[in-house]
Amino acid sequence: MAFNYEHESRTFNEYLLVPGYSSAECVTPNVSLKVPLVKHKCGENPPLSLNVPLVSAIMQSVSDDKMAIALAREGGISFIFVSQSIESQAAMVRRAKSYKAGFVRSSLNVRPDQTLGDILRLKDETGFTTVAVTEDGTAAGKFVGLVTRRDYRITRMSQDLPVSEFMTPIEDLICAWEGTTLSQCNDIIWDNKLHVLPITDHAGRLSSFVFRKDYDSHKENKLALFDTSKRYLVGAGVNTHDYAERIPALVEAGADVLCIDSSEGFSEWQQRVLSFVREKYGDTVKIGAGNVVCREGFRFLAESGADFVKVGIGGGAICITREAKGIGRGQATSLMEVAEARDEYLAKTGIYVPICSDGGIVHDYHITIALAMGADFCMQGRYFARFDESPTKRVNIGGSYMKEYWGEGTERARNWQRYEGGGGLTFEEGVDAYVPYAGSLRDNLAITLSKIRATMCNCGALTVADFHKNARLTRVSPSSIIEGGAHDVYLKDSGGPSRA
Repeated sequence: MAFNYEHESRTFNEYLLVPGYSSAECVTPNVSLKVPLVKHKCGENPPLSLNVPLVSAIMQSVSDDKMAIALAREGGISFIFVSQSIESQAAMVRRAKSYKAGFVRSSLNVRPDQTLGDILRLKDETGFTTVAVTEDGTAAGKFVGLVTRRDYRITRMSQDLPVSEFMTPIEDLICAWEGTTLSQCNDIIWDNKLHVLPITDHAGRLSSFVFRKDYDSHKENKLALFDTSKRYLVGAGVNTHDYAERIPALVEAGADVLCIDSSEGFSEWQQRVLSFVREKYGDTVKIGAGNVVCREGFRFLAESGADFVKVGIGGGAICITREAKGIGRGQATSLMEVAEARDEYLAKTGIYVPICSDGGIVHDYHITIALAMGADFCMQGRYFARFDESPTKRVNIGGSYMKEYWGEGTERARNWQRYEGGGGLTFEEGVDAYVPYAGSLRDNLAITLSKIRATMCNCGALTVADFHKNARLTRVSPSSIIEGGAHDVYLKDSGGPSRA
């Protein structure tokens, strides 16, 4: 008969942290969330680190070059999705690596012969109101004008009106040449009371925009994640099938770290990819692997050469692997067992292999629980899919704004190369869904990180490494879960009881 684990499979919801002694130094400004991203010898600095313990998932609906830039600016890293052509993925990596802070590439572009209706549809899909008008309607076309909310009145203009009749033409705009520094651009904006400054090259093609509203964020973020050339760190996903062609292209494009995107990592397929990287590049190319849910899986990937190991199967918000195939394990149980295996491997070899908790996170405090259980950092999809910076459309569903969110195991993603032989599946392991739109990554992430730092202070830890050692967890009963929320009162916003 099958081997039967003695203990139940448990989730983050079933645990709470027990506060520990906090000294006067345990205040949030003193908390460091810096964690290792890749393996390193005990006592040595890791080749790559994160300034915040969060990375975005290898998903079409989450991680493109825009997300990579936004998250690196805040101290984390994105793994640009692999379910696209090699050329397209490499181009995303190059764009992220060449990005200049403060210069925003135009994402909304129309031709002069398009209409006000087209402008309104773009505005409704994205929430943005500044639209570039170029001769060919592309971001790099010859710049001929600009449309902002000041240029039209919906109640007094036909939606069939051509853009050319109400746009602000280039001759009436103040622009700057490509090569103007960000400081000079900001001076132009303030001196001329502008809200946006278009940047063009000497052939008149649109290069980027600088926005007045972004002035404060243009100041250097102390947590921003840079390489030695002051370019943002960027990750990229790879699969177990075209890796021999994809990996060299991504390395050439400048990817700082790779990660195998697979439904299950305890396999010869992943071993082949890791062997290819080590034989071709030695230790110069960093690559993570996974996902696994047991100590044997961790050991296999660590011994095969993985620079970090992802933990979790079936716990993602859009993942139905457990329902479809009956495989997986509760994220808390998986993580604690793999963390033990990591520490055993460290004691045996002197090599620390970071682990990434992937899936099972619904609330912000689940991130802190995951860190306490031994995770070095957490990979999230649903969390980042909600933000302006994710690549999906913002849509109005029943009067509420949502963002589209689908799994890599769906027919929509068509990412069959992450499954078994890669030739296709007869069933799906993910769903196509929506998540509530939440605004900007920067604003939301700041709140999340504040919660993590505050909780660590309550537990007497100023670093994630100390948190691993000193955190104390307790199991919770169903009754204590109810007790932990608002209960036995009437909430003002709903007019009803907080609990049934």
